[in-house]
Amino acid sequence: MTGPVLILIGPPGAGKSTVGPLLAGLLGAEFLDTDTAVEEVAGKPVGDIFISDGEAAFRELERAAVARTIASHRGILALGGGAVMDPGTRQLLAGQRVVYLETGFRAAAHRTGLDAPRPLLIGNPRARMRELLEERLPVYEALAWVRVSTDDRAPQEIADEIAATVTAEIAAETGEGAGTAPGWPPDAPGGQAEAPGRPPEVPGAQREAPGGPPEAPGGPPGAPGGPPERHR
Repeated sequence: MTGPVLILIGPPGAGKSTVGPLLAGLLGAEFLDTDTAVEEVAGKPVGDIFISDGEAAFRELERAAVARTIASHRGILALGGGAVMDPGTRQLLAGQRVVYLETGFRAAAHRTGLDAPRPLLIGNPRARMRELLEERLPVYEALAWVRVSTDDRAPQEIADEIAATVTAEIAAETGEGAGTAPGWPPDAPGGQAEAPGRPPEVPGAQREAPGGPPEAPGGPPGAPGGPPERHR
């Protein structure tokens, strides 16, 4: 399998941008958020893109950034909350190690700070948040290779759990003992990520059966201790 070591998905406030760097440090990999890739191309913050150019323009930039980073980034990649709603993106995620950071509505609302202006939450922000979660939740669940609950948990605890799941799988695949397998991360000389297998169960993590990209029907937001995430 080619692609990032892990791809983090989940709604705004799930903790992707907080847990991601911690996880990258544990695995000796680089962290990249697709929002950052979008901002580098656009030359302005995501919020400004929504305001000045509209959501459609942002989604187009995001779609291109996701395709580019899945093909080129070999570390930990975090996707924007709404990126998975694009059919082409779901195709690219099929077969990748996708980790879904689950968050309940209450935690999502608290972490994102619904009192602040948000591009996708104009009008009644709490109602819009519920709508977004309902739309995206089935897609997150269908894409997930591993699901990890983030409610009432510290970012480091979440990162430790994900790292343990991944390193245990790599160790099992290579026949090595516990710990990071030789050649890790995959972009190290002689190292190559393997296709998703069946890692041992880790307390709190839920393993999903690999499958094809889901069809969108018709999703909660940063980890405790991390900065609020943008709604998108």
